[in-house]
Amino acid sequence: MADKYKIVRSFLNRHSRAVRGMSGLTLAEAQAHCGNPQTSSKTCTTSAGKRLTRLYGPWFDSYERM
Repeated sequence: MADKYKIVRSFLNRHSRAVRGMSGLTLAEAQAHCGNPQTSSKTCTTSAGKRLTRLYGPWFDSYERM
């Protein structure tokens, strides 16, 4: 059985937490998610991502094995 992964959102000045609905992923799915520019405060352009940055400071998504 292949390993499964979950997406974790980490905040520079706060905590890390699992991202809802982003678990049980294959390695390729987790890598694709984290390769998206919208998964980091440094490169995101969406209003939701910018709002998250204003509220909580710098953040990024990463993955870890479940």
